[in-house]
Amino acid sequence: MNAPANATAPKAARRFRPSFYLWMTLAMAFFVFGGFGMSYIVPMSRGAFPPAPPIVHLHGLIFFSWMLLLITQSALVGAGKVRLHRSFGTWGIAHGTAIIVIGLMLQLIATRRAMDKGFAAGTDGLYLGLCAFVGFSTMFALAIRNTHRPDVHRRMMLFAMLPVLPPGVNRFWSHAFGLEPIPVVPLYATLWSMAAAILIHEWRGRGRISGYSLFGAGWIVIEGVLHKIVVHSPPFDRLAAVILGMVYYR
Repeated sequence: MNAPANATAPKAARRFRPSFYLWMTLAMAFFVFGGFGMSYIVPMSRGAFPPAPPIVHLHGLIFFSWMLLLITQSALVGAGKVRLHRSFGTWGIAHGTAIIVIGLMLQLIATRRAMDKGFAAGTDGLYLGLCAFVGFSTMFALAIRNTHRPDVHRRMMLFAMLPVLPPGVNRFWSHAFGLEPIPVVPLYATLWSMAAAILIHEWRGRGRISGYSLFGAGWIVIEGVLHKIVVHSPPFDRLAAVILGMVYYR
């Protein structure tokens, strides 16, 4: 007697298909590794990086490994390894939480040191750091909440990354083209282009744009519109002084 065909036929291996989400993650990683490569990795390799608090190196390690995790997770989905992708879920939540906590700590410490040297409290960096903390936390939570809806989950992970990309994007444009330390126009042109790409991909695939995506894109657009209005304004300077007044790092 012949065995049933479904019992004897080998399972066909799925061909790896790089998705839009993988390409977007690689684009984000390009700015992170490119920007920090020129300002951190290369100087470190040459022994030219100035002495820095341990939290600087801890932040670098956590953020670089986070980008590698995002790339790996997107690649696993493209290879059909969804179960393995999900097995990293708890680690991803813990790693993402560490990203935003360490990032905010570093920004507060750096801004407090600048304030102690006589600079204004409400800097561009602090504005971006606070927006990153709130924006990433909110959209990361929405991504976790929608793990049972893969398309929403993946889009919210991409949108969650946009508020935390400015340090890498700023360093890329400033070091590659000799622009000012925080080139506001190239920064938001980059972030808004990424947000637009996510919206266009969703619209082409589904014929509509979800409220989640509108929220994610709206966050980064509003952040850019308000940037120059808020930074160095008296209310923001007062708020920044209160926040930094609670920061102490020895």
